[in-house]
Amino acid sequence: MGKIKSALEIALERTESVKTDKNGIGRFEAKQQGKRLANAFLEDHSGDPAKNITNELKKYPKEQQESLKQGFFDVLVPQISLPVSAEDMPRIEAVGKGLRFLMKDGNFAEMFKQLVQLFSRYLEETARYDQAIRQQYAPKLRQKEEEISRRLGREVRLDPFQDPEFVSFYNQNINALKANYQAAADQVREEAVRIWNGREEGKN
Repeated sequence: MGKIKSALEIALERTESVKTDKNGIGRFEAKQQGKRLANAFLEDHSGDPAKNITNELKKYPKEQQESLKQGFFDVLVPQISLPVSAEDMPRIEAVGKGLRFLMKDGNFAEMFKQLVQLFSRYLEETARYDQAIRQQYAPKLRQKEEEISRRLGREVRLDPFQDPEFVSFYNQNINALKANYQAAADQVREEAVRIWNGREEGKN
């Protein structure tokens, strides 16, 4: 019976632990809801993050509201990254809108505005690099096409990205360009985390 009693006592202790940690569970749920809100906002970034978060905060007690904001922040910050194409720019601008509301820091808002301008320049420069790399490699690609065409007895046109030598040459040049702009993205992302953590420490 001793063992059975011990097991019951353990079960009761666990139940009591869950009861006393209701606030912790509430904070976890609030944080998850913040993440869901942020993901929904990024999918349809025509909305107003200030309105969405403010309305959602009303559903939670004061001690859980910071957790909801934290969840929203945790989803937005990793989105501060180099755009792949112009289609990414509205999403990046939406990230800035959300962070401006959460952080309420004028200096960071200006920094993010400059980053968006930098990203636009990066896309323009990437397009120029792409064209220049293709032009520079074009004679070698034509030579390869002619050699293959002679061997096969028919005209062959190669997609440059099917040529490992071109891919290596392309990546080497594009990655050098990307590194220059990636540093700026990393700096803004790190600054966002620094300001956010400093804000939390200031409350303690």
